[in-house]
Order: sequence, then structure tokens, then C-alpha cells
Amino acid sequence: MKPKAQIMDATAVSRAMARITHEIIERNRGVGEICLLGVKRRGVPLAEMLAQNIERFEGVRVPVGTLDITKHRDDLTEEEKSETVAECHFPCDIRDKTVIIVDDVMYTGRTARAALEAVFSFARPQAVQLAVLVDRGHRELPMRADYVGKNVPTSHSETVNVRLDEIDRETGVYICDLEKLI
Repeated sequence: MKPKAQIMDATAVSRAMARITHEIIERNRGVGEICLLGVKRRGVPLAEMLAQNIERFEGVRVPVGTLDITKHRDDLTEEEKSETVAECHFPCDIRDKTVIIVDDVMYTGRTARAALEAVFSFARPQAVQLAVLVDRGHRELPMRADYVGKNVPTSHSETVNVRLDEIDRETGVYICDLEKLI
């Protein structure tokens, strides 16, 4: 189906990710104690983009892992959660690291809460930060991202659809009506 509007193309996504990378480097005074964890699905390639940018800008390859939040979601029954196999990959011991959770869209804050629970179910990191490509507002929980590529005001009848080459064979961010997902 046709999106209502394209709000970012591949160049804008790349530019936003470069800006977020610089903000991460500056805020953390380097990258020596950073670990990036991408929230499955589209947070994973975004975390990898950040890692590639950090390597290009700082000459350091930071560890990148994956975070499966399924067992920590609040919209699934305990039975549904028990039937799920969590597929998290922590590339290093996170206890002395600043963990940066990376996701594509921040909306109600529930995914961020579930991601925090997933991280703390494995270990207690030194600090946790959150990076998102798009923040669309409408919080239901007191969560905010530390790094945001683009703030996009939306209505509840709209959704933000992030498409990435690694998954969708194209890169862009679109606003769609809920019934018109592309």
C-alpha cells in the first residue's frame, strides 16, 4: 500500500545516524566502554550502522549485540512468553559497560521498558542509554531517548514505518495510516 508521506530517505537516515554517532562519542567521552544492543528487528542493523560510523570516526570497533524483548513485553500472556525462545546476543560482559539500546521508532515507551528489563535480566551495566532513529511521541510510560535521529509528530491513527536495506531492500522512513502499512 502507498505511504502517506516519506519523511526520510536513505541520505537522511545516514545523516541522522552520523549525527547520533557523534553525540554518542561526545556524551561518553569516547567509545572505550560502550556496547551497542540492537532491538530485534530493525534496531539490529541500526546498531551496526552506529558501530560502523564509530569505527570510521574513532578507529575503534565497539561490540554490537542483539536484544530480543519478546519475553519482557507486557502485551503477551505468560503462556505466550513461555513458548518463546529469546534470541539475545551479548557480545561482551556488559557489567562495566555503557549499554546503548538501539531501536527504530519510539512510541509509547513500552518497547524501551521491555528492553531495559531484558538487559537487566542478564546483568547490571554501568549505565544504559537509548538511541532511536524516530521519536513519534505519545508516551504511555516515563521514557525518553538519549539520542534521536528525528522527532516526528504523529496521530494515533498513523504509524511510522522504517525500512532498511538489510531487511527491506530499501531505506526510508514513511508515515502511513494504520490500515495502509507498506
